[in-house]
Parts: sequence; C-alpha cells; structure tokens
Amino acid sequence: MAKAYVITGHYGSGKTNFSVNLALSLKQKQPDCKITVCDLDIVNPYFRTADFKAMLEDKNITLAAPEFANTNLDIPALNFDMSALLDENDYLIIDVGGDDSGATALGVYADTLMEKSKDLEMLYVVNMYRKLTESPNESAELLREIEAASRLKATGIVNNSNLGKITTAENVEDSISYADELCKLTGLSLFATAIQRSLNLYCPKAFLCDVFVKPIWEKEMR
Repeated sequence: MAKAYVITGHYGSGKTNFSVNLALSLKQKQPDCKITVCDLDIVNPYFRTADFKAMLEDKNITLAAPEFANTNLDIPALNFDMSALLDENDYLIIDVGGDDSGATALGVYADTLMEKSKDLEMLYVVNMYRKLTESPNESAELLREIEAASRLKATGIVNNSNLGKITTAENVEDSISYADELCKLTGLSLFATAIQRSLNLYCPKAFLCDVFVKPIWEKEMR
C-alpha cells in the first residue's frame, strides 16, 4: 500500500517540477521502491508531467497520465484506477492541475485516497512571484478554495518561489518570511523550500531541485 503525495497549488506554481524532483529523490534514497507519478491535469495542452515519461521510465518510475494527454484533443478524461495505484506502489505522487479544475478532479478520488493510502500528504506549492499568490493572504484564500473543491485538507506548504532562469539566491531568501507567514495563516508546517540546485543555497528544510519544467510564463512568451 502506497504513501500518497498529492501536489496542489496555483496554476504555474511549479507543481510538476516539484513532483518530478520528489519522485527522483525518493527513488535515489530507496532504489528498490516502486513509484508512480500520476498526472491529474485534465485540460490539454497542460499535461505537464506527461512530458517526462521517457525520463521517468529510464529511472524505473512509472507515469500514469490521462488517456488524451499530449494529444490535440481537449477532453477531460479521468481513467485512473486509484485503488490499484495505491495497492501496487510504495509511493504515489499525484500532480494535480492548477486551482479549482484540478482540485475538482482530485475530489473524484478523495474517498479512495483517504481510505486506502498508507499515509496521505497533500502539499500546497506556492510561488510568491506569481500573480494571485503574491501575498500570504491571497495564497491562503486560494488554498481554502482548493481544499473545498478537492474535499481534502492540506498537510504542508512547499515554498517554490522562483523567477525561472533568472532566480537568484536573494529571491529565495526574500520568500522565507512569506512562507512563514503563510504557515501561520493556515496552521500548516513548512514541508520544504524548493531551491534550484545551481544556486548553492541552503536554508532550513531546503529541497534541492533540478529544473525540468520551463516556467509557464516562458511558454506564454513564445
């Protein structure tokens, strides 16, 4: 029976990059464990984790993606046997689509996750440099909406504040107080501060990440 990590947050907050890094980190620590990453983004063209199918499978990590992921079809299609995924894995990482649409899709599986998970963590990924989550109050309000739509309660905060390729150590350091205030507002603990490995920055609960996913605003600028 799997420990489940549900990764939620605002659109473009970096959920997918964190999900991929979390899967790789768990695999590195426990090479023999069985891990599946479930891409629960139901609206094309933003099937983000599915872009990394080959890389994940090369590390012996399974990807479960919607039937129409990475096609030209924009069809919300939920075709996961969540009970089987929980039974067959040691870790299940669910990369949830942004905001209400993704949270609503997650709600379909809420009962199964609560009943069958060995342990359930719902992590709220935040980036203070994204619109609509620039203040702790905004982020707290968005979390309440996600919890209501998903019928699940968050268990921790992931501070993933960054500016993509131009992120500096100072940008991350400036986000520490933001994350602390958000934790106070929500009553949740800080699970991790995601830091690009290239920055050589360490802080309490640092989670060093490689950048696999281009920030959404870089794609929007094409």
